[in-house]
Amino acid sequence: MTPTAPAPESAPRDGDRLLLAALRAAAPRTAALVLIAVASTGAALLLPAVLGHTLDLLLARRDGDVATRWVLLCAALVCVPAALDALGEFLTATTTARTTARLRRGALGHVLAAGTRATARMTPGDLVARLVGNAAQAGTAPATVAGTVTAVVGPLGGIAALALLDPWLALVFLAGAPLLALLLRAFTRASTDSLAGYQRLQGELAGRLMEAVGGARTIAAAGTAARERDRVLEPLPGLSRHGHRMWRVQGRSTAQATALVPLLQIAVLAVAGLELSRDRLSVGDLLAASRYAVLATGVGMLVGHLGALVHGRTAARRLAEVHALPPTLHGNRRLPADGDGTLRLRGVGAERGGRAVLRGVDLVVPGGSTTAVVGRSGTGKSVLAELAGRLADPDTGEITLDGVPLRELAHDELRRQVGYAFARPALLGGTIGGTLAFGSFVPPPEAVVHAARAACADDFVRRLPDGYDTACAAAPLSGGEAQRLGLARAFAHAGRLLILDDATSSLDSVTEARVGDALLHAVAARTRLIVAHRVSTAERADAVAWLDGGRIRAVGTHAELWRLPGYRAVFGER
Repeated sequence: MTPTAPAPESAPRDGDRLLLAALRAAAPRTAALVLIAVASTGAALLLPAVLGHTLDLLLARRDGDVATRWVLLCAALVCVPAALDALGEFLTATTTARTTARLRRGALGHVLAAGTRATARMTPGDLVARLVGNAAQAGTAPATVAGTVTAVVGPLGGIAALALLDPWLALVFLAGAPLLALLLRAFTRASTDSLAGYQRLQGELAGRLMEAVGGARTIAAAGTAARERDRVLEPLPGLSRHGHRMWRVQGRSTAQATALVPLLQIAVLAVAGLELSRDRLSVGDLLAASRYAVLATGVGMLVGHLGALVHGRTAARRLAEVHALPPTLHGNRRLPADGDGTLRLRGVGAERGGRAVLRGVDLVVPGGSTTAVVGRSGTGKSVLAELAGRLADPDTGEITLDGVPLRELAHDELRRQVGYAFARPALLGGTIGGTLAFGSFVPPPEAVVHAARAACADDFVRRLPDGYDTACAAAPLSGGEAQRLGLARAFAHAGRLLILDDATSSLDSVTEARVGDALLHAVAARTRLIVAHRVSTAERADAVAWLDGGRIRAVGTHAELWRLPGYRAVFGER
């Protein structure tokens, strides 16, 4: 399994910048959430004072109409926060959804811009975990910030109201406030460390799970389900440790807050009772003081809001690592109009997983010709095919097409002129016809049908329930049929260079021969580079490049190279 890229030292700063950008994008909605929350908190702060005054009026048995108006005001102050909270919940849900979608789009854009570099640094499962789970956690940031503001405004308003009732009430409460502050600081620090480890192992577990799901048939055939289960679940003990530590930290902080908060409330009520006995407070004031003490000790609710902020910040750091993936940069040059499609590799070298796969490869594929690349498994054939069309860049050396370095080509020019077909093509586009047309440009329908015929796919496509309009998910395709669709897609988009990376491995010999003939006579691409495993494919090529140990050992016709025992051994012949 490809190891997950280590977090760069700048990840915390980059994660914070990512969250700030998300907050700026959601600023109007966040401001509305804050205003709604502050208005609701303001009504909650008014309610104790109004309740206390109403109680005093009722106890004094004064004008009934006045008391009735104050009772109605109490009812209004109860209903208004409920309505505001309902509106706030709706706005919170929509703001979180929008922010999450924005973060996912941004991260996905960086993954696609990085191309194959993304999966070289992070496993596909880890990338999925970041784009799905971590984006959702970071997407709660605007709503969490608004909730945190409310969690601060409420206690501060409660303390101010206590001071207005009687300064001693506020002083008693503030005497215990430093303990709450220390509790919140310790919780934030401990939670950050636990969450970072937890989310990292979540990504690793997701990566292993995706590998197992993708290879389910191989695992079943090999009878290694138990072993594979153990491999997938290997990170689970570490995940459990981080999870238990996280819950211990939160539980301890909550328990400490739960123990401290009632003590502060009791202290405030004791002083309020003493002031009542001295006729410095009324019964209504005592009621109001008890309610304000509850609001003031609501600072303990900050534990939950800080926990959510820590979750979002830690998740944003993991998204920032995705944003840090280096994008594939393109130039603005075009290919010469009179070029014949000559591909040239000079001193090309490539590393994968810290191992040199290609070393100083020099190869010329003449324009208008077909060159097959053969070699034993692991000699770098697929990497060479990847580099030849610039799905990735070489670590050393240069690759040119008609004399223009691939790095300097404009993106649309590169993708129009270089076509690819793979051993396991992805059926993108929704329908079969959409899959064949999927690319940097949409070829006309007649070109799609012509390409399908050249790839021996037209007959079976027309037998599908809706022909070319059949949904890919509703089309039961064999491996060979999927490969023929991949070939047809490449043929329909063929420019000057067509690269086939083991794209005929699942075809029967007759179909492969027909496709091979079509490559020479029915495909517009002038030059063809084919990663081959069959003798028949090498025989039909104009030239064969024999790759051995990451180097080009020989180039010649199949007949010429067949005289060499080592070449014959590539195909299992002596």
